[in-house]
Amino acid sequence: MTSRTQGAARPLTELAGKFGGRFSSELGIKLSGLHADDIFKWLLASVLFGARISQAVAKRTYAEFEKANVTSPGAVLRTGWDGLVDILDRGGYARYDFKTATKLLDMSRSLLDEYRGDLNELHMRSADSLELEARIKALAKGIGDVTANIFLREMRGLWRKAEPLPQELVLAAARDFGLVPRGLRGGKNVLEMLLQLWQEEGGSRTDFADLESALLRAGLLLRRRKAKSGGAGAEKRQLV
Repeated sequence: MTSRTQGAARPLTELAGKFGGRFSSELGIKLSGLHADDIFKWLLASVLFGARISQAVAKRTYAEFEKANVTSPGAVLRTGWDGLVDILDRGGYARYDFKTATKLLDMSRSLLDEYRGDLNELHMRSADSLELEARIKALAKGIGDVTANIFLREMRGLWRKAEPLPQELVLAAARDFGLVPRGLRGGKNVLEMLLQLWQEEGGSRTDFADLESALLRAGLLLRRRKAKSGGAGAEKRQLV
């Protein structure tokens, strides 16, 4: 990959354009209006992306949920466990179909019972970023750190309390591009530096997820290259 020193003339927006920005936008989900239906769609997609499964299968499976019009908590509950398994299988999610169907049912039921089906209310009732993440994970057994991070990353700048730390893949790509010093440690420090660079180029917190997602995609490519070259301990897990 090219270092920032070698390619300093290329703005970060160009980097985001090259590798691709927000995954929610790629799926046709518009979060900027903060509509409850759209935010739930992104949470549904985040659950799919959070498993040990390829991006392609997760995207294809989300498309099957869209086709079936099962993109709201009520629709998930009406579809039931067997119906959800069918949708997951059509998308190629067979390896995780049973437990994911259960997770989606529990998540939807919790959201309706505790927050009237509106994730905005969950955000409003959270005291800070830590409680927000904890409430997301408490919606259902199996919603862990990875899924919560995927979801909250693209809510950054839209929800005031959405402040997840960057995933390790993002940190690795940022260092590889020379955006942050290789010796800089701590996700919070790296996040602050990346935000500053993004804003210096005219970006905002609202669209910072485009850069973060691009760096994650670049980090995936970097990891694959290391795996192909026999890098010791290279993970095969594909996270979003």
